[in-house]
Amino acid sequence: MQKLLRRYYGENAIQLREASHRSAASLALQAYFEGDTDALAGLPTAANGTDFQRTVWDALRRIPVGKTISYGDLAIQIGRPTATRAVGLANGANPIAIVVPCHRVIGADASLTGYGGGLERKRWLLAHESVYPASRQESQLGLGL
Repeated sequence: MQKLLRRYYGENAIQLREASHRSAASLALQAYFEGDTDALAGLPTAANGTDFQRTVWDALRRIPVGKTISYGDLAIQIGRPTATRAVGLANGANPIAIVVPCHRVIGADASLTGYGGGLERKRWLLAHESVYPASRQESQLGLGL
């Protein structure tokens, strides 16, 4: 995580330290994993990326809980219908997974496609949001999330 933070924000821009109080992000993530799947919607975000990446990440935040979209449809939605591959790359570069719900983007044939946390976690997140059924084993394991 520290490597990614340095890459996105600069060598000395972020300093991790023990917090005296739980942050809004921490509370929202806890609520999300406890079943309030709308808990992340109001969290402010600030991610360092190209203008195109930030456009894609903003569009990801507008995908409603319980819905998915294909890379091609997301490209159309942002006004760049020929940029499907670039949308996929921007999606994969998302530094704030779950809060910026890149897991809601699927293949044109409704298949689960790449996810930095692994397809099993993507499947779990979509099942948690009641989009994609989790396998019995994944439901029992909870995937350690």
